[in-house]
Parts: sequence; C-alpha cells; structure tokens
Amino acid sequence: MLLKEKTSGHIVEVLDLNHLGDCARSTVRGRLHYGEEAQDPEPFDKQVLCFLSGEDLPRCWMDPHYRDEDLARLRRRQGQAALRTT
Repeated sequence: MLLKEKTSGHIVEVLDLNHLGDCARSTVRGRLHYGEEAQDPEPFDKQVLCFLSGEDLPRCWMDPHYRDEDLARLRRRQGQAALRTT
C-alpha cells in the first residue's frame, strides 16, 4: 500500500499491511519512493503518514483505546437495563 509522509509529501510503500492495521504498533516498516533507486526499508511512525489524498489514517489503526468510550457507554446501558429488569 502506498501512503504519504505528511511533512515532506514523499510516497512511502508500506511493506507489512498487518502492522499497519495493528493498533498496538506505533510504527510500520516502509520504503520511501524518492528518486530513481529503491530506498532501504525503515520504520515510519504511523502519526506522520496519511493516505495519498491527504486524509489521516483511521484512528483504529493507531489507537488501541479507540473504542473505550463506546464500550463504557454500552456497559452503562447494559447496567441500566439490568436494573430495570430486576
């Protein structure tokens, strides 16, 4: 998958898509597409990458706690429903 480095605008080829979607990993291995020769793989912080369109990466790819608020809300509702049925 090709992404873009936010600050430089350089294209980055992500070498491991599993790491890209893993919210427990803050970096992903990739290769800059800069110049005519293929660059050596290096780690890239997910926070500095975006889609080629400029859109940020999904929060679920970077934040392991992205659903904490939803889960807390669901637990409160379940607790309230349990109180009503007893």
